[in-house]
Amino acid sequence: MDLLWVLYSMLTVCMAINMEATGSHSMFTCEPITLRMCQGLAYNTTFMPNLLNHYDQQTAALAMEPFHPMVNLECSTEIRPFLCALYTPVCTEYGHVTLPCRCLCQRAKSDCYKLMDMFGVSWPDEMECSRFPDCDESYPRVIDLLPSSDGMEESPSSVQRDYGFWCPRELKIEPDLGYSFMGVRDCSPPCPNMYFRKDELIFARYFIGVISIVCLSATLFTFLTFLIDVGRFRYPERPIIFYAVCYMMVSLVFFLGFLLEDRVSCNVASPGHFRASTVTQGSHNKACTLLFMTLYFFTMAGSVWWVILTITWFLAAVPKWGSEAIEKKALLFHAVAWGVPGALTITLMAMNKIEGDSMSGVCFVGVYDLMALRWFLLVPLALDVVVGVVLLLAGIAALNRVRMEIPLEKENQDKLVKFMIRIGVFSVLYLVPLLTVIGCYLYEQSRRAVWETTWVQERCIEYHIPCPFKVEQTSRPDIALFLIKYLMMLVVGIPSVFWVGSKKTCFEWASFFNGHRRKDMVHESRQVLQEPDFTQLLLRDPNAPVVRKSRGTSTQGTSTHASSTHLAMLDEPPSASTSRAGSMRSKSSSFHGSLQRSRDGRYTACSYRGVEERLPHGSTLRLNDPLQHCGVNRLDSHSRHGSLQRLESQSRHSSVRDLTITAQAIQSSPGNGIHRVIEEDATKA
Repeated sequence: MDLLWVLYSMLTVCMAINMEATGSHSMFTCEPITLRMCQGLAYNTTFMPNLLNHYDQQTAALAMEPFHPMVNLECSTEIRPFLCALYTPVCTEYGHVTLPCRCLCQRAKSDCYKLMDMFGVSWPDEMECSRFPDCDESYPRVIDLLPSSDGMEESPSSVQRDYGFWCPRELKIEPDLGYSFMGVRDCSPPCPNMYFRKDELIFARYFIGVISIVCLSATLFTFLTFLIDVGRFRYPERPIIFYAVCYMMVSLVFFLGFLLEDRVSCNVASPGHFRASTVTQGSHNKACTLLFMTLYFFTMAGSVWWVILTITWFLAAVPKWGSEAIEKKALLFHAVAWGVPGALTITLMAMNKIEGDSMSGVCFVGVYDLMALRWFLLVPLALDVVVGVVLLLAGIAALNRVRMEIPLEKENQDKLVKFMIRIGVFSVLYLVPLLTVIGCYLYEQSRRAVWETTWVQERCIEYHIPCPFKVEQTSRPDIALFLIKYLMMLVVGIPSVFWVGSKKTCFEWASFFNGHRRKDMVHESRQVLQEPDFTQLLLRDPNAPVVRKSRGTSTQGTSTHASSTHLAMLDEPPSASTSRAGSMRSKSSSFHGSLQRSRDGRYTACSYRGVEERLPHGSTLRLNDPLQHCGVNRLDSHSRHGSLQRLESQSRHSSVRDLTITAQAIQSSPGNGIHRVIEEDATKA
């Protein structure tokens, strides 16, 4: 029984090997003719693909079926040799196909034309007699059967052909999925990556995983810093936050690709159907589609937000827009930043251009499709770089002109230079990685054809497909090129940490972890860590003193007007200015309630000093000397009411006078509509 079982197992294995052999065609060399119609001729070997681009003899036999009646009825003695010359040409040398003579074609067509018409068979265009050499010899000719080592001249009727790329059976895909590879439909690239060894792919996967974790941490820190104090980052620097969020999502997708390996980017192999593991294409794989949508959308959105950042800097530096004016365009900024990438993503999904990247484990665009690489990656990124650099240079030139032409204090000169350096460094940290990515894409699309030809030449024997004809150049990609590309795609989000990194950020994080974050502490930190508001700096009178007021951003915090009251009117929204003007009367009118009662029921003069310290500038009371010392005089009820009336009238008169002077100063200086806010506040006061 054991012997029978061994014999049965060996027989099963042999049958499996035989079935696999019969299911595939021979290598691209001379092979025996298996078509029954063409057996028994003067030659018995052929090679595929034939003159009519049939992949193997089985395909050629199916194409010859319409001519079986003509051959069986022997309408012409030339029909069988002529058909076999086209469907199973004689094998002479690799790459050489000997064509039948034109006279042979004409005799076969004229003799069988009526019979073909009777059976409803038309003469194919590819068999048109004018395509063949003008000679009158039988097929095959004697010269075709001679070995090439005889040194005889090559026959003028034999041609050399490049058969192009034939999709191997192992890489064929179902027709309804819309796959394409190297211009051949229903074909997909092999998985893992066709260019690199397994150890190189493992190293690249871990390299991308580590870089994605670093970038994810950096961009997440920027976003959390924004959440701790949302009001700190206002326009024109608010786009940095959205830019960081976009690249945070890009890093997250690459990290997920590192965890998933090639389970999403590759199709599972099916050895029973002679199918190897292939790259995922199209939108039939839901997980791959989701990774593609997230990665491509936020990659494009990040580049658009950088362009919007340069636009806001340009508006603040050249036309000298304030934060409120720029913020009014926020809805337009968001519509462009999210709408354009969304439209591109939907377009790619409709065109079925999603491709798995077996090296990184994600799904993206342009991995194998050169058209998608050019129009959906290179063109948008290059356009963003050009527009952003032009606006950035215009803004820096405007700030430099201000520094050279307008007389500023030494402190403001240093702060302006520091601000320009920050813009320049941040832009360089963004542009260098982005330009490197664009350079890698340009080099990749220029060398892709050579890499693919080299791969076909190396694997054609293994896959039993035609090898390339007359390969002039071979080259394999360097793994370092792809590592640099992935590195720069991820580190482009790290410059956001450079912008938010400051002493104030450390203070806010320390306060957050200690649980002592309160508005007064944040306000106090803004008073200490302050930077100039260059928009207001350009509007000030050169002779006016400088008074600081921080807004908590890197581009605001220094006023150029005569008093802190006037600064608040200019640097805050109209509602805040109105409330500030009204608070002058409320503070002075609350004087009676703020007096402290002594034990004998009278109010002490110490209370007056406290009121004097709390009153805003411009509304300070001028109290008599006896009232400036504690315990010297005591006020009765009548004097108290009189003092309060004088205090209220003086405060109101001083506030209106200050507002009027401020409005006149703004009207006489260049501005962008801020003086209208001051006039409205003065009228309400």
